[in-house]
Amino acid sequence: MVTSKLTGPIEPDGQGKLQIQPDDVQMNNVRIVYVSAGVLMREDGRLLVAQRPQGKAMAGLWELPGGKIEAGETPEAALVRELREELGVQIDAAHLKPLTFASHGYESFHLVMPVFLATEWQGTPEPQEGQSLDWVQPDQLKSLPAPEADIPLFDFIERQFPMGTA
Repeated sequence: MVTSKLTGPIEPDGQGKLQIQPDDVQMNNVRIVYVSAGVLMREDGRLLVAQRPQGKAMAGLWELPGGKIEAGETPEAALVRELREELGVQIDAAHLKPLTFASHGYESFHLVMPVFLATEWQGTPEPQEGQSLDWVQPDQLKSLPAPEADIPLFDFIERQFPMGTA
């Protein structure tokens, strides 16, 4: 990951381009993990959360369903695949609406997570990987133990859908 650390003024070079000296750029070797997540919201305003199963990192914490974006996958395609694998539901990528994203630094990696809203899918979500599922109102999210990256998302979702309506 490259982060710019500016140590002084940056001046245009006369051709409209900015000149940054090499010592102004700090290189960090941080592993970036790209994950796609979904807010599956029913007509009654409840949304689906999944509890991470025992034996997995962050076991017992509640999160939005989704998973890692594989090489060559779009975030939407990854979410469609993950929802099929984890919940046994089919969803058309065209029905995913971009909602927000999370960017959070953990001790050993940095998580980047686009989040999509889904109000249409085929099938009934059933746990396929040992996780627990629950349908909750948006204002119940903050009471659930959750990964650090999800906590600001839960606040956003509650503000975005105060009465649980998409």
